[in-house]
Order: sequence, then structure tokens, then C-alpha cells
Amino acid sequence: MLYALRTLVAREALKFRYRRTTSVGYSLSIVRSGACSCVQLKNLPCAQRTFASAAEALARGESHIAQHQFQDIPLMTRSSDLDKDSQPSISDSFLQGGAANYIDEMFRSWKQDPKSVHVSWRTYFRNMEDRSRPASEAFQPPPGLVSSRQPLATPGLDSGQTAEVLLHLKVQHLVRAYQSRGHYHAKTDPLGERVNALHVGPNQSGLARAVELEPSYYDFTEKDMDRHFNLGPGILPRYATEGRKSMNLRDIIAACEQRYCGSYGVEYLHIPDRAKCDWLRDRLEIPNPAKFSREEKRRILDGLIWGTSFERFLAAKFPNEKRFGLDGSEGLVPGVMSMIDHSADVHGVQDITIGSCHRGRLTMLGTVYGKAPEAIFAEFAGRVRSDMLRNMAGDVKYHLGHQGQRVSPDGHTVDISVLANPSHLEAVDPVATGRAFATQRLNNDPKKKRNMCVTLHGDAAIAGQGVVYETLGLSRLPAYDVGGTIRLVVNNQVGFTADVHCSRSTPYASDIAKVVDAPIFHVNADDVESVVFLCKLAADWRATFHSDCVVDIICYRKFGHNEFDQPSFTQPLMYQKVAAQTPSLDKYVQKLVSEGSFTVEEIDCLRKSVWNRLNEMYDSSKGFVSSREAFTAPWQSLKSPESLKNEVLPPVTTAIDEAIVEQVAAKALSVPSGFQLHSNLERILTGRKKALDNGTVDWSTAEALAFGTLCLEKHPVRLTGQDVQRGTFSQRHAVLHDQETGESWAPLNNLAVEQAPFEVENSPLSEFGALGFEYGVTLADPHSLVMWEAQFGDFANNTQVIIDNFIASGETKWLDRSGLVLSLPHGYDGQGAEHSSARIERFLMLCSEEGRIYPSEPERAHQDANMGLVYMTTPANYFHVLRRQMRREYRKPLVIFFSKSLLRHPLTRSDIADFTGSSTFQPVITDPEHGQAIEDPESIQRVIICSGQVYAAIQKHREAVGIKDVAITRIEELHPFPWAEVKSNLNQYKNAKTIVWAQEEHYNGGAWHYIRDRLDAVLNETEHLARRRVLFAGRGTSASPATGLKHVHYAEEKALLYDVFNVQN
Repeated sequence: MLYALRTLVAREALKFRYRRTTSVGYSLSIVRSGACSCVQLKNLPCAQRTFASAAEALARGESHIAQHQFQDIPLMTRSSDLDKDSQPSISDSFLQGGAANYIDEMFRSWKQDPKSVHVSWRTYFRNMEDRSRPASEAFQPPPGLVSSRQPLATPGLDSGQTAEVLLHLKVQHLVRAYQSRGHYHAKTDPLGERVNALHVGPNQSGLARAVELEPSYYDFTEKDMDRHFNLGPGILPRYATEGRKSMNLRDIIAACEQRYCGSYGVEYLHIPDRAKCDWLRDRLEIPNPAKFSREEKRRILDGLIWGTSFERFLAAKFPNEKRFGLDGSEGLVPGVMSMIDHSADVHGVQDITIGSCHRGRLTMLGTVYGKAPEAIFAEFAGRVRSDMLRNMAGDVKYHLGHQGQRVSPDGHTVDISVLANPSHLEAVDPVATGRAFATQRLNNDPKKKRNMCVTLHGDAAIAGQGVVYETLGLSRLPAYDVGGTIRLVVNNQVGFTADVHCSRSTPYASDIAKVVDAPIFHVNADDVESVVFLCKLAADWRATFHSDCVVDIICYRKFGHNEFDQPSFTQPLMYQKVAAQTPSLDKYVQKLVSEGSFTVEEIDCLRKSVWNRLNEMYDSSKGFVSSREAFTAPWQSLKSPESLKNEVLPPVTTAIDEAIVEQVAAKALSVPSGFQLHSNLERILTGRKKALDNGTVDWSTAEALAFGTLCLEKHPVRLTGQDVQRGTFSQRHAVLHDQETGESWAPLNNLAVEQAPFEVENSPLSEFGALGFEYGVTLADPHSLVMWEAQFGDFANNTQVIIDNFIASGETKWLDRSGLVLSLPHGYDGQGAEHSSARIERFLMLCSEEGRIYPSEPERAHQDANMGLVYMTTPANYFHVLRRQMRREYRKPLVIFFSKSLLRHPLTRSDIADFTGSSTFQPVITDPEHGQAIEDPESIQRVIICSGQVYAAIQKHREAVGIKDVAITRIEELHPFPWAEVKSNLNQYKNAKTIVWAQEEHYNGGAWHYIRDRLDAVLNETEHLARRRVLFAGRGTSASPATGLKHVHYAEEKALLYDVFNVQN
């Protein structure tokens, strides 16, 4: 139906020719591209500003249906040969599609309620849909567009009536201009310094007012201002609910100015979903959208007083401490208060995960998020529990997280988790969404209504940090969807010392959010009621559409980047205006008093009460003792960090019964009846089955056994990363695809009715955001095995912020625990610098263990380690280390380096017995060839110690040459270092003359600089090798991780193997 109408408009526009007899003229031309046509309206040399629409052809009754191959046709593109030097409009193509939009409005109104449109439109739409009459006869021009003194007797209109139709369409375009462009001219800047946060250069004053917002643009004169126009589709239809049928043009413009160019501006016409746009218009295009009762205003005032007073109190009591205060943006406090309370009372939200910026963090914690102000005062004074600091690095107070609660006005309790985060701006964004995602699953909230994510951003950070885009890119994917995040921008219009024109290339800091069609509300922070209204509207949006929404709170920073910074060095003019500003609290007090909501005495009483309460809490803070749970949520059934400090836990059992091996393998290597596997894949699965029948297990089958048995033990498994369903190296095949129907089948998700879910999801081409998300999942869910796999180990480079600042150090800084597993391909196969090294050396540098002295309690190593690192050579060890992650009574991150070339190598096979009985993870593997291919330990002259795939090359060379007095010891677990196991291994070789550490990596890479001190310390503890020193065999120093030239690679490997067997003291 709409297709026919749009085509009708296009056809008639092509026919229409119009010339004015005054000094105005224009011509119509057709621009064709493929199957599409558009009408281009060009001014003739004598022309002034013009307005025309194909709807005039409709109004004449010239209706024909043309079957063109297009749906939406731009009706008009303006261009001028005269005004080349004049100020350009914001969009010269604004008027495109006007008549089609109008018809769409009328048609949808008719579909919803036929009586809502004029009888002529009813007849036309009914006849068109019934196809009972030709379009030319179906059309009756609607006289109800404008007031008409005489009824129409014919389908056509005389010239006067045509003018009336055009006037109405002009008004519609004017309203549309406010909806589209009004936000550029809203009074959102409390300083009035820039043209409302537009991107301007240092010598520009900003964009001039959009000409589309000027009545003269549509040839309206003062005489037209009192002309009445019927309200309806396209012209403030929500005002009609107030009982009025029409408004004069003056009032229509005034209403648009109030709604779209007041103290807030709204961007939403970039959203392609019409229902969402209408939903926003229903809440914005009404006479009093931000209307509050006296009690609501009291709560807003209370929040503003608390926010302002808290900052002033900290400044008075701790004048020499940084706090990154909220001064100049105090309206954030009542805004976030109302958003949380509204979400709880109206939408049933019970848990909120918050990723916060530094600006105002302490005030928000103490006034909104439920952290005791006494705790904050104690932190400022340096009074923190000594037992919490033992073996902890700690962090500055504006980085710390918090677990708190807030009770809404209606008595609903909301759990609030403010995540700890580093100074790396925006890095917490994906972490927050990951934690919210896990919370929704743990709380059985599939509709994502009761658990919400909120992130707070600085304006320079949200525009400048790439992880923001990565996080937005995840937001609509099923494996990462949290039902929408509310994003609040604390926009103080300066990035440390950088002006706006140095910080971004877009008009607004928030423009990045348009990639996910998020509505964006820009608001003046000094209009606190508008801040509250829009924060609540954002909560309504998220609850209704389960998608992102942005509130850009435009404010100023009263002081410098911190309280000791001098901002006038770099922004002298801005800070002259800042110095002259009246605080937002004082402005709001004046408003409340002037409108009679409260008296000065009532407000003074509230302010004194808050200040007195702060003084009382300050006094009580001197004896305040914080609890560990205030920083991070306790995990039931798992040991707390305090418990781990006071006891040594025994090793856990990771082996399984052979019957379980058979059960999981049978399911993992089979498909439903009739499922058409790819022939090559069928051969792969058949090969794995035959290996099992022969009592051996390869790498991929071992992984499936680990995942499957954990699922049977009610531990969900979540594996994500680029191409993980198949595996980068075609090794996994966790999801199978029917070659005829395209249907997919995940065998490990179909093991048993009562199993935990197995989730394997291909991620987008994101590393920073994707890994941050998975880390966030583990913060909330310790009972799921969560593993992120890099496509190549080198790609972990892009995740370095998450690895350094969260995974490796989150527990020692913030008491945040995580069981996240990183799976990183590693190994030198001649594939070049970017496909060889996972940078083992970097991860080992992040490990916290003391390596120069043999430990007094090596059995505590795993409990005290900040994370584990393994580089294994057997499928059985891979199986056991994955299961150990979930079966231990505590959680630590684990980094797994795995060899690409060993995935299918004949040496990389394990017997089924290595998975069952009393088998367990082997951190050190002694040479299995003693007494067979090589001498007994007492006769060994050289011991080669290595880790990972280099073992296969050394073993092959030793076998080929027939060397019998050299033993190969494999260290499968690099951190924590297996002190006792390495010592026991070396004690066998009492007659060894040479101890060599062998690695593929260069001298300045790999494990060498980590392992050297540890091996020397172990040798000093052995019975016979105390005077020995470990030697190095590997590639020489290099700036590049690996060569990309095959012949160079082979030459390096040959030299490496020579050194391994020949290097001497």
C-alpha cells in the first residue's frame, strides 16, 4: 500500500512543472541512477528561496500508479546558483521526502484509527487497499488539512486551496526541522561559551542558526503567524490530546522552541525504527514533559544539596587531597538518583552494574551508590584495615569499587555494584557490560529487565577511546546483549587541557552512540529538573526497547583536571566564565523559591541538616572499619582471600571415570540421525573415534572431554573469541553445520538433560572489548568456566590494558577475583612476526612470584599467585588444567599458551589412563625414554629443560641423531613455578655436566629471563648440581618476534638445535 503511495508521489513529481510569475523561478530535473529516480529542484538565476512539493500534484488530483523499482525516493534536493557565499544550511537536503513522510503519517494514522483522518483520506486508502477504483478516482484532497470555508465538490483544488495544502506541508517541514536540527540550537551549555557543544575550531564562533528553523525559509510572513493549522500527523499531534484541535503558527513555533531548543536537545531521527521515534515524540512533544510534584522536587533538591555539600565538605576537610570533584556538574547526583529509583519503582530493576569515570566518583559513591561516607572519610585519612592490605598493593580511592544498596522512595532495594577501574579511561566499559550479562543469567533474567548496566563517561574519553566503539559493537550481538546500557556523559567541555576542537572530529562527544541507533539527550546540567527528566526517560527507553540510550550532561569543571591543576594556563577565557558562574544549587533554590514550591527557610534547614550530618559521619569515621565485602561481592562455597592466607589447600581431583570418558566422547563425536556432515569433517570425527578405540586422545578430544564433564558437573562453559566454533586452525569443530539445511548442532550442548549449558560463540573482530567483557562475566560468575581464545596469540597485544590492569593485578589492587582463562596460540612455524608469538615474556613479567629464592612454602604457590601460566605438550594436561580451574576452592586467572603445530602432532597424544583413576595435572614431565631410547638418569650428561612445542623439534633431532646421554625435561606450568617438581626432577641427574634452557623464542623473548633465576635457585637446592648454572639455547636478540622468511626460519631452527645439544659452560 505504502509502496503504491510513494510511487504515486514520485510519478506526479516527475510530471509537475511550476513557475512563479514573480522574480522567483526554478526548474525541475530528473536524476536517474539504476532503477532509482529523484527529483532535483534548482533555482533559476533569478530565483530566491523557493518551496515546492510533489504533493501539489496530488492536490490537483493527477494520480497515477507507476510501478517503479524503488521504495523511498528523495523528492527534492535544493541547490542555489545565487547564494554561494552565504552561510550554508546544516543540511541542504533536509526537505527530501517531505510529501512521502506526510503520506506515511496519514496512512499509519488511518491504519490505527480510520476516524483519525479526514473522510477523503479514508475513502482513498480504503479504495486503494481494495483495488476497487483506480487511484485517480480514489483520491479526494483532504480539505481538513487547513480550515476551509467551503466544502470541496471535485477531486481537484483551485489555486487558493492548493496554496492552503502547501502551507500545511510547509508547517510540517518546519516542525520536522525542529525535530531534526533543534538540538543544535538548544541552550545546553551552562557557560554559553560555545554554540552548544558543536565542534568548532579555535577561531570559529560556531554554526549559524539552521535556516530550516526560520519561518522566512518557507516564505512565512508575519501575517501567517496568526493563521491556524490543524494539529495532527506531522504537526504536534500530542498537543491535540490537551483538547485543542489547532494552533496558530506562532504558538506552533513557540512549542517547538520549548520542546527542542530549550535547556535540552534531543537527537533521535537517525533511528530507523518509526515506532521508537513515535515513542519519543509521545514523551517529548507534550506541553509539560518535565513536570514534577512538590515531593519530587524535594527529592531533587535533597540530592543536589547532598552532592554540593559532599564536595564542599571534602574540600574543607581534605584540602591537600585529589578527589576529581563533581563541582560544576552536581546535577548528576539527583539525575542518577532518580534514574535508579525510577528503574526500581517502575521497571522492577533489582541489580545495577556501574562502570564509572573518575569525575565525581567519590561523591556519587557517598551520596547515591550506598557507600558509607565514613568509609570515604577514613580512606582520605589513610585509615584502612591492615589485614586487607597484607599482600595487597591497594589503589587510590577514586579507583576502588563498591558493593552497596539503595532503597527507592517506594521501598524497593537495589543492589549496586560499582566496578573498580584503572586510570585507563573507558577500559571498564566492556567489563561492566560483561558483569551485567553474567548477573542477568545468574538471576534468571532472560528478558534483561531486573538487572541493568550503567556507564559514566567523560566527554573527551567517550569520543577518543576506541574501546567505546568496541563495546557498542558488542551490544546488539546475542552473546553479549545486556538489554541496553544507559550511558551518561559528564561533559565538562574540556579534556584535561585539550579544547573540544582538539578532542574530537564530531559535533558531539556522544556521536559514536549513533552507530547503534541510540537516542541521545543533550542537557544543560544547571537545569537539574531537565537532567532528572531525561535520566528517567533514559530508564524508560531502556526498559521498553532494551537498547542503549545516552544522556549527555553538558556542564563545566570548576577547577582543573584535579583540584591542584591550574586550568587558566590553557583555557583562560573559559575559566573567566566559570569563575562568574552561580552554582547550580543556588540557581535551583532561586527557581523553587520564585515559583513558591519552598521557602528560603525550608531550604536553609535542609542544607544545615545535611552539613551537620556530614560532620557527624566525619567524627564517626575515626573508628570506622570497612568490610571486604564493600569492595567486591563475596562468593558462596569458595574460599575468601583471608582464608587463603591462613590455610594451605590440598590438590583437587580432576580425573574422571572411564565410563564418563566414553559417554562424553560418544556424544561429542556424533550427530543426530539424518544430519549431513561435510565429508572432510566426517573423516576427522571418524579418526578421533578410532583413536579413542585404540586408547589414545588427541588435543581437541581432550578439550571436549574437559568441557563436557564440567557441564555434566553443573559448571556452565562459555568459550568466545574469533572463529572459536570451528577453531582458527580447524581443530575444534564445536558447532557442526548440516550441509543441506544449514542447521547447526553443538554436540556438547546435548550431552544430558540435566547438564549445564555449553556456550561457544564467535566474537566480532574485537580483542580489547571482547576480552574485557569476558573478564566482567567472571567477576560475577565464579562457577562457569569462561575462556577467551585469540585467533593468534599475537592478537592479545590489543587486549593489553585488560591483561595488565584487570586480569594480572585486579586482585591485589581491588580484591577482585577472576577465574578467566586466556587461550593463546603460540609457536614458531615460519609464519612471520604476527602469527608466531603470544609474547610469553610479557605475561611472565606480570607474574607476582618471587623468583630469586627457593620458597619456604612451595605448596602455597597457587593460592598466592596472581595468575597461572601454562605451555603444555600433552592433551591430558590440557584436560586437567581446565577442570582444575573449576574444581579448586578459589579462583585465579589462567593463561594457556598452546602450540598450533602440536594440535595434530603424533607426539601429542595421551592415553585414556591419563584422564582416569588417580591421574592429575603434571607441572613437570620427566623424559619418558629413560631405559629405552636413552640412558638411565644416572648416565645422563646433559639435561635440556624446555616448555611447549620446541620439545617436539628437540625430541625429533635427538632420535634422528641417536643421542642417548641427553634427557629432555618439560616444564608444563611456568607460573606459579613448580619448585618442588623441578627440584625432584633434577635430583635424578646427579652426574649431569650441563643444564640447558631451550626455547624457540629470541634471547630477549620467551621464558628465559623469567626462568633463569628460578632454575639457578633450584639447582642450589639439589644434592649434586649446586654448582651448576643453567645455559641458554635459543634465537639471538631481535626486535621482531619472528622472521617472515621461510628459509631464514629453517636456518634459525637448525642453529637452535645445534646449540641445544652443544652449548657449553
